[in-house]
Amino acid sequence: MTRKKKSKSLKPSVPVRKELADQPVPVGPVDPLQQYLTEISRYPLLTREQEEAITKEYYESRDPELASRIVTANLRLVIKIALDFQKFWMQNFLDLIQEGNIGLMQAVKKFNPYKGVKFSYYASFWIKAYILKFVMDNWRLVKIGTTQAQRKLFYNLHKEKERLYALGFDPVPKLISERLSVSEKDVIDMDQRMGSWDVSLDAPVRHDSEDKYMDFLSSSGISVEARVARVEIGSHLREHLDVFKEQLEGKERVIFEKRMLAEEPQTLQALGKIFGISRERVRQIEVKLKKRLKEFLKERIPDLESYPEGVEE
Repeated sequence: MTRKKKSKSLKPSVPVRKELADQPVPVGPVDPLQQYLTEISRYPLLTREQEEAITKEYYESRDPELASRIVTANLRLVIKIALDFQKFWMQNFLDLIQEGNIGLMQAVKKFNPYKGVKFSYYASFWIKAYILKFVMDNWRLVKIGTTQAQRKLFYNLHKEKERLYALGFDPVPKLISERLSVSEKDVIDMDQRMGSWDVSLDAPVRHDSEDKYMDFLSSSGISVEARVARVEIGSHLREHLDVFKEQLEGKERVIFEKRMLAEEPQTLQALGKIFGISRERVRQIEVKLKKRLKEFLKERIPDLESYPEGVEE
């Protein structure tokens, strides 16, 4: 027998904390953020047992009322995560909350409760991904990272320049374009975007501030956008790489640590001598590890395609 779809409105089914249910909504001029915080505090949190039961039932039924309950119970999680990005977004904080809420709803749609992962942990990746993308897309009037080539450059341009400097090469656009497999024009455009301002340096940072952008302009160094992206993505990947490493043994674990994780990777020949095998055999093991790692990350990190290309490298 097929389950009959419910047609009731979502709003009445969302539980509200009893002590707040009868409180009147303030009338008159109210700070929008404070009003929003008051509103979401009316929704109760879920216990671990309730969360597990509701997410499983939603996974099987796709009942929108259950989805609404999961979302409202986790709205405060979005606030917590959005606060970490507030220093990089000096405008309306509600913008970050709105994007985070979209990420939360995506997490509800994609979550598989039978994989043994806590929903809040899984949802945090979606929330951060949506907020981060919003900050990246709106930090400048000219958007950065709208194509695959641009996203690749956004994440890797500064790092590639430093690598070339360390090797004694002048990081000219042509050399960078060859190493990253993008066009020379894309390299030049991205370098100009990441190294320049699209707003007047005399403009105030905020409408109620006397500080100007010029006051915060540094002479050199990595851009704020790239720093935010790199810290967040690096933190996420590091956690999963540690888990992946624990699943490896023997040659695979040593090659993974000494070849794929090390800042100065050992050569294939050096690793071959350690195990008494050929450098070609070491290379084959490394290729298999990269494939396994990529599949491992795809299963555990939502929206992996928005991360820098070449993650297996």
